[in-house]
Amino acid sequence: MAKSIGSRVQDAFFRFVHGNRLIYNTCWEDPRLDRKLLGITPGAQVVVITSAGDNALDYLLDDPAGVACVDLNFRQNALLELKRALFRRASHAELFLFFGDGGGARCAAIYKALRGDLPDYAREFWDRNIDYFKPGRLSRSFYYHGASGAVAFAFSRILSAVKPGVRRLIPELLAAQTPEAQRRAFDAIEPAFWDRVSRWLVGRPETMALLGVPRPQIELIRNSHPGGLEGFVRDKVRQVFTGPPMAENYFWRVYLTGRYTRACCPEYLKEDNFPVIRGRLAALSTHTASVSAFLAGNPGPYSHFILLDHQDWLASNAPAALAEEWDRIFDSAAPAAKILMRTAGLDVSFVPGAARDRLRFFPEITEPLHAADRVGTYGSQHLAVVA
Repeated sequence: MAKSIGSRVQDAFFRFVHGNRLIYNTCWEDPRLDRKLLGITPGAQVVVITSAGDNALDYLLDDPAGVACVDLNFRQNALLELKRALFRRASHAELFLFFGDGGGARCAAIYKALRGDLPDYAREFWDRNIDYFKPGRLSRSFYYHGASGAVAFAFSRILSAVKPGVRRLIPELLAAQTPEAQRRAFDAIEPAFWDRVSRWLVGRPETMALLGVPRPQIELIRNSHPGGLEGFVRDKVRQVFTGPPMAENYFWRVYLTGRYTRACCPEYLKEDNFPVIRGRLAALSTHTASVSAFLAGNPGPYSHFILLDHQDWLASNAPAALAEEWDRIFDSAAPAAKILMRTAGLDVSFVPGAARDRLRFFPEITEPLHAADRVGTYGSQHLAVVA
């Protein structure tokens, strides 16, 4: 079926954003769940979509032999390379200044001292964009830069300008020490938080594109969730803010405040983990390529694949490329390799039938854990083992 003009415009905007911007300034997949589901052990060979690189660094705590980070967007790999250079050449306090505080006056000087440790493409990118970490009246945080950061910044400004009462209640929500206090704080916020302006923003395909959600995923959510896109987002926000403890939810803290705290941050930013990760950086590699192209040139074998949600887009827009990717995965998979996938939908229908026949799925494990997800951006997650 031919696409409508509106669909073609939305797809073109999504391609423009993803072809010209850093999209993810932090990972929006919960590595606590990843590590429970995957059971990464010393000697493991892992393939992961880079995104912001946070979770790849987290996996190093399990001492795998290799973590190959693959992304079509070189800017995502450049972000991970900057983090790696800070581990190599800087202190934990300096790493935290960049990626815990979201920047500071010393970042430019620290970058100047370590820029020679970056690959050429990453150095060229950060030479142009190191001001992302410069404190200023408007930006104030790295986490308000990039495509997804622009949405977080706009929402933060709306809260400050239009909903000051909500803005004042957010610290209470983030500081909640009990489930009851957390629910009370969110119940006080939700009516104003979810007003006409918020609903309009959520419904805009431009907003979704900046957050990294393509049109096929929007349609998948609308068709699979009883409340459509608005109902999906509203239900997920309520699940996140009234479920897992906010004291541990660094994902939403950083977009609501522009920074992490020492107690509430990704594992790679914790001081005790700094020397461990620094000592294991040799296992990490970055590759600007599709998963298929990477596997064609680096055939493995690999024990773990973390595919995030990119196959949603392939299933709708490039089914032949999706089939090829699965052929490459099977050709490169070690015996009983584990594959972790996420989707905007509620099932594994995005996986081609021929591939599903070669996989064993474990919904009895993944579905209960999905309720403990601290992010709340996916319809479902799926663990498969190559049969």
